[in-house]
Amino acid sequence: MANLSFIVGLVGNVISILVFASPIGTFRRVVKKKSTESFKWQPYVTTLMSTSMWTYYGLLKPNGLLVVTVNGAGTVLQALYVLLYLIYTSKDTRIYMAKMVGLLNVGVIGVVILVTLLALHGSLRLLVMGSLCAALTVGMYASPLYAMRMVMKTKSVEYMPFSLSFFLFLNAGIWSIYSVLVRDIFILIPNAIGFVLGSAQLVIYFVYKKKAPNSAKETDIERAEEEGSAQFVDQMEMQNRRKDEEYVISRHLNKGRSLPKPYMARQNSFSGILKTLSLSPHELKTYWQKDGYDAI
Repeated sequence: MANLSFIVGLVGNVISILVFASPIGTFRRVVKKKSTESFKWQPYVTTLMSTSMWTYYGLLKPNGLLVVTVNGAGTVLQALYVLLYLIYTSKDTRIYMAKMVGLLNVGVIGVVILVTLLALHGSLRLLVMGSLCAALTVGMYASPLYAMRMVMKTKSVEYMPFSLSFFLFLNAGIWSIYSVLVRDIFILIPNAIGFVLGSAQLVIYFVYKKKAPNSAKETDIERAEEEGSAQFVDQMEMQNRRKDEEYVISRHLNKGRSLPKPYMARQNSFSGILKTLSLSPHELKTYWQKDGYDAI
């Protein structure tokens, strides 16, 4: 049984390190874009605190070497992520995050270590540390709930990487088996919860991954419609401007023709019409010139 638990624990070490390394792609993107975008810092600070606590728990626990090695490696990686996030986040977020890191990862852990070493002894010390570590691990497994909410809201899996969800699921399952073999309830409880949450993340991922192409297609259609509407508006504006210009030019060219003709009423009067009928061609021409219609 001891050999089996060691093998399972060794497999758990490998998988856990893969879990801790899964955000490398995320932070490669952060470094490339020099921005943390919509990624949240809370999971990394929480996980750093959890791995630090578990490392200390492994030191207190008899035969806790595998717990120490995996969480020691996790502490180093999480500290690197926290540092990169502090570098590339906004100024306001950096200040607040730095305060939380100092409070949680330095202050709280320091107080816990001092209290357990000075005030607690024997099995009570292990009980307190195991309970704290279990609570923090539940928080670590529950932290991707925000990403799950964002996926359901945006119908996009961009901010919930598959590798992280898959390895959290696998990691929780392996450590649940290990905890049963070594009869450690503090490892069992959080990893059983993590297994359930990891399964839910995978289901959500595959559901919304299938919807992603349709969503992208709808987005392209909407964008095309918007661009088409914009082009239509531009064409209408150009046509209106062209009509205005033509109107101004027409007014300018026909300025003389648009002047009022005060004798139009005389021309259209009945007596005027009879008079013109009785005139000779030469007299008719003189009549029109006298009345101001020589420009016509």
